[in-house]
Amino acid sequence: MTERPSRGLLLRLAGPLQSWGTHSKYSRRDTARFPTRSGVVGMLAAGLGRVRQASVDDLTELSMTVRVDRPGVVLSDFHTVGGGLPADETVITVEGKHRPERKSTLISKRQYLADAAFTLALTSDDEALLHACAAALRDPYWPLFLGRRSCPPEGPILLGCVEDPLRHLVQMPLAAKRPRNGPQPIEFYGDSPLGALPVNSDAPDKGDGDHHSGEVTDEPESFAPLARQYRPRPLYRRAVHLPDASYEGFGTGYLEKLQNYIDTHFATPERNPR
Repeated sequence: MTERPSRGLLLRLAGPLQSWGTHSKYSRRDTARFPTRSGVVGMLAAGLGRVRQASVDDLTELSMTVRVDRPGVVLSDFHTVGGGLPADETVITVEGKHRPERKSTLISKRQYLADAAFTLALTSDDEALLHACAAALRDPYWPLFLGRRSCPPEGPILLGCVEDPLRHLVQMPLAAKRPRNGPQPIEFYGDSPLGALPVNSDAPDKGDGDHHSGEVTDEPESFAPLARQYRPRPLYRRAVHLPDASYEGFGTGYLEKLQNYIDTHFATPERNPR
């Protein structure tokens, strides 16, 4: 097994709504149940100020591991755009013409994740790239969103740039209440095998994390508006039982526990992102 990088970024992606499309096209926009590589790479590119035609080859070298603090629920929304407008203000077609008044309304169905929260580790051996991404997340060139412009984050995204990020990913407080019906496994998703997660648990895990559970087409090759391209990559999944003490609930109580963890375990100057 290839040794994982020893340094990386820790991110928190939480908000009222998120949407991480995998098969979105035209009038139907889906969402995955966890942040996609294309969505996270796009967010980093926006923070760095890259235009859509710019290369993201360096960003795709980052390895991503996702911890699902709260899976949220899928919300389906019905959208209409452009109805009731005069002929010279209707939606523009791909040919550059206005749609006819009686056919001006566009209908789409869009999915979102409501009340979901994720903690991410982005790892790399490229120190310069990690520091550039950290700076971009603290002070982004363009606003950052959770998959779509209508989904702003509820707070700062960057938690820190740390040594041994996977250990912190396992140990950091969970933004969730302790399950009433007994211990429930926490899902981890990655683009690399997850068998090496530093987990201390007497309860059996679901799957060893070293065998991919399928493929997802979310590896971006180009974000150019008329030439978007994505390629498939393996998806690794592991369900881990974490200690009851990891569950810190919601609101200010959780945020205080999270800040205490950052102050205790993360070195300056990265420990207090803005």
